[in-house]
Order: sequence, then structure tokens, then C-alpha cells
Amino acid sequence: MYLKSLKLVGFKSFADRTRLEFRPGVTVIVGPNGSGKSNLVDALAWVMGTQSTKALRTGKMEDVVFAGTATRPSLNRAEATLIIDNAERVLPIDLDEVALTRRLYRDGSSDYEINGVGCRLLDVQELLSDSGVGRHQHVIVSQGHVDSVLNASAEDHRAVVEEAAGILKHRRRKEKAERRLERTDEDVLRLQDLLGEIERQLRPLRRQAKAAERYHGLKAEVRELRLYLSGVSIRSYDGELASGKTELDRLAAGISRDEEALGDLSKSLEELTGRASLLGADLDRDTGAAARLETTIERFRRLGSIALRPARAPLQPRPGRRPHQEHREG
Repeated sequence: MYLKSLKLVGFKSFADRTRLEFRPGVTVIVGPNGSGKSNLVDALAWVMGTQSTKALRTGKMEDVVFAGTATRPSLNRAEATLIIDNAERVLPIDLDEVALTRRLYRDGSSDYEINGVGCRLLDVQELLSDSGVGRHQHVIVSQGHVDSVLNASAEDHRAVVEEAAGILKHRRRKEKAERRLERTDEDVLRLQDLLGEIERQLRPLRRQAKAAERYHGLKAEVRELRLYLSGVSIRSYDGELASGKTELDRLAAGISRDEEALGDLSKSLEELTGRASLLGADLDRDTGAAARLETTIERFRRLGSIALRPARAPLQPRPGRRPHQEHREG
């Protein structure tokens, strides 16, 4: 595995699109002062994920974007792409080349890509750490620091050797795991505090739950009692309904009998009405005969009284009339 090429656009002094091709072995870049040799080294560190502005020799991260000159305007972004040869599959990606891209905008936002696919800075760092070229697993000696490396202490030399041997990767992982364990212990303590607080809050809730359970039990019992009483009432109503139906059947039978009797009485009334009509006609006839009979009897009574009158008292002749006339009149 080796660095195959480096592409720069708008990074520090590289305003134009620049591409550098590397070959296996040692690569030497020469040039006059101020030509941008150190900026190439900064670009390598920057694209591999460094976040130290001191290592990039800038005051803030946005300073890596081309600021412009008297003849050229400034740019809005800086972009660097590092292509790594992966023919030996040192990186855990099944591709012959792996392209790492970092892009920074002047507003402070940034993008990371692996083979053109957006990703996180952590993904880039973990990908490189697996190959021993992580953020803390390579050594970049900047200009003016060679003497400090040669005159470094044994501990510093040991750190450089461990980085070269790939031990630092495991040490970093160990330290990371220890920090996670410490955070885990803190989380456990915090959880214990939370559990204690929750336990204190649960006490009144348990009492409320028991009261609610008792309430629901009593409510269910009341419901059962209501259902039982409703059943008793329904059975009573059913009995009354059966009695009412029986009484209704009896009354219906009585009504039927009464209707039959009423029919018979109607027929009898019709017969009696016919008879009464006949009797009325006979009565009218008999009444007329009785009236005529009474008239006749009254006439005979008068005739009888007239016939008996001379025997009782002599008739006095009226003056001016003859006796035979008076007798005739009598």
C-alpha cells in the first residue's frame, strides 16, 4: 500500500486544480521557498483527518481555503483528494484504489467522502487506523523540527518506534476502551442515582396502584351485584309477564265467549225486535179496536142512561110545544 496521487483544489496556495502522482518508494519534492512544499504536507495531514490548526499552521480551519491575491479572487471552498493504492487489500475495502476526499467551505461546513460516498470523519479515521496510517499512527516532521526529533528523549523515540510498529493503534484502542469503561462507570452511578430517585417516586405510585386496584375490584363487584339484581328483576318481570300473558289469554277467551254470547244476544234481539214489530202492529190494531169498543160502550151507556131516564123522573113539557113533539124529542 502506498500513496498513489494527491488532488488539490483551492487548498491554501493551490488555487488551481493540482494533481501529484506518486510511485512506490521514496518521493522527493523540491522547489524554492514559498512554492507550496509545506502546503502539500499540510494537505496530506488535512485529508487524513487532522483537526489541529497548529499542525496546519493556520489560525482557524477556514484559513486553508484560498484567500485570493491581488490578481485572483478568493475561493469558497478547499478540497483535497488522496488516492491510496489498495492492491494488497490492506484497507478493508475490496477495491484496488481508495479515494479519500475532504471538502471545507468558507462558512465552516465540511464534507468527507470515501470513493465518492459521503461519510463521517470517524469513518475515515477508523479506515486508516486499520492500516496503521491513522490520525495518530503516522509521523510528519515539518520544517525546522528535524533537530527536535533527533534530540528527543527516549520516551519520544519509543513513541515514534511504536507508531512505526503499529503498536500505537492498539494503545489508542486500549485508552479508548478505558475511557469507555470510565464513562460506563459514571453512567452506572448515574443510573443508580436515577434508580434511587425512581424508587422514591414509585412508593406513592405503588400506593396509588393498590388503591386503583382496589377501586377496580370494588367497581367489578358493584357491577356484578348490579347484574345480579338486574337478573332478579328480569326474572320477576318475566314471572309477571307470564302471569299477564296467562291473564291475557284468559281474558281473550272470556272476550271470545262474550263475543259469541253477544252474537247470540244480537240474534235474539233481532228476533225480539221482529216480534216487537209484530206485537206493535197487533197492539195498534187492538188499540184501535179498543178505542172503537170504548166509543161504542160509551154510546150504549148514554143510550142506556137515556133509556132509563123516564122511569126515574117524568119529563116536563117545554112551553109552546105539543106533548107528542116533546116525547119525540125525548
